[in-house]
Amino acid sequence: MANKDLRVCIIGGGPAGLSAAMYLEKKGYENYVVYEKLNRVGGKCYSPLIEVTHNGVTEKKSFETGAIMGAITYHAVHEMEEFGGYHHCGPYWKEKEPNMRREFRKVTGEVYEPFNPKTDFSLRKVKGLLKLKKQMKKLNKLMQTKYVGYDCYGHLRIAEGKYYGISKGVEGYCGATKENSFPNYIEGVNENLKDLALPFSEFCKKNKVSEVMRIWIAPFTSFGYGYFDEIPASLVMKYLDVTTALEFVKMGLWTWPEGTQQIYEHVNKKLKHPAVLETEVVKVERPEGKVIVTIRDKEGKESVETFDRLLVTTPLDHFKDFADATEEEKELFSKIVHEKYCDYIATFEPGMSPDISGYMVDNMVPERLGHAMVYYNRWQYLGRDCPCTVYALRNHTGDPDVSYEDTMRMMDEDMSKVGFPIKEKLYAQEVYYCPHVSCEDFASGWYDKLEALQGNKNTFYAGEIISFGDMEDTCAASKDIVGRFF
Repeated sequence: MANKDLRVCIIGGGPAGLSAAMYLEKKGYENYVVYEKLNRVGGKCYSPLIEVTHNGVTEKKSFETGAIMGAITYHAVHEMEEFGGYHHCGPYWKEKEPNMRREFRKVTGEVYEPFNPKTDFSLRKVKGLLKLKKQMKKLNKLMQTKYVGYDCYGHLRIAEGKYYGISKGVEGYCGATKENSFPNYIEGVNENLKDLALPFSEFCKKNKVSEVMRIWIAPFTSFGYGYFDEIPASLVMKYLDVTTALEFVKMGLWTWPEGTQQIYEHVNKKLKHPAVLETEVVKVERPEGKVIVTIRDKEGKESVETFDRLLVTTPLDHFKDFADATEEEKELFSKIVHEKYCDYIATFEPGMSPDISGYMVDNMVPERLGHAMVYYNRWQYLGRDCPCTVYALRNHTGDPDVSYEDTMRMMDEDMSKVGFPIKEKLYAQEVYYCPHVSCEDFASGWYDKLEALQGNKNTFYAGEIISFGDMEDTCAASKDIVGRFF
């Protein structure tokens, strides 16, 4: 029988850490501590309040710098909503709610509609859209038949042609049944799943569905998850499984008026032991049977605490910087890479703000590193008075990184070129985004090697790297780890 009195240290108060605390609490573990070095919870789900004025009325509205939306497939996030008592809007937009409508814009400023056959009508465009529709249907069928098992959270056993994990399926959607829907564990053998280690562009080419990348690129690359020639297909399909992708197409999305950060603020307030803020874990030692953690508070005072178990939800490639990492941990975690994703919230010259969100697909290629890929107008009813968040990537495998300073400059120039000159940046950042491993390391069984380390030296690993770097997969990874090991 599990010892529910175990003292558990959770490093990180982001979605992974707080969901881990919630799931531990639900299982009867109450002797846990969450350490968060920032002065807030939520990690990259940060939703600052900004004062805006429209039609003579001034008010504070939330803006997003990380996660923006959810969908019907956001099962673990919904469990956190239920626990914290804070719920989403949607799936379909109502006036004065955050709006996910978007336009497509050329880098020269022209608006176009790539998926509307009636706009800029031509036989070539119609044929292209018919081809796209056919390949979307083909991919949907392939994922339900040839790639059965692809939609588990996580990547366990895929390199061996097997699958195991909690299903992401939604009963009644895209062939999912009650038996293979969340929160059921499913497992099996499927040699075809080895294809998911290929770069997504190669995966699409192999299956003769390359046109679908036209749909997938906007919600994937522009949102900071990298380029299709470098990212294993498994990661792409974890995030944009067929059900979620279709929700993106028909705009059946969730939003949170006070911001995604509030999901985690509300959970934190309901926990029996809210996260200890402004407290950094500076040292971890793991002698036989124990975990000794040195923490530093905001005044710089250090103290030592002893635990029975350690749950790491912060970036594993930084683990060696503060912990007594083994050679095996160091070698495995050194394989992790991440995206260097930049964004800022800006105001614009009077009357020159975008009045709708927009994709600049021409900038979503490695040759245009550092250029603005998407701008997000969260409050469409504010019209030209609404600040926007602008996003860009500055790294790609095999290419030199674009500097942060050059990226900021090019983003400004891009926004001016399309008719939206920046007046002031209210907030700017670069974030550690979408940790993953290369296609080669994926195919060599990196995830199964990580699984073999779970529990060694009383340590467990969760967070974005386990499945995918959106908040749903991150929270579901914690559900899986707590469910299997505690």
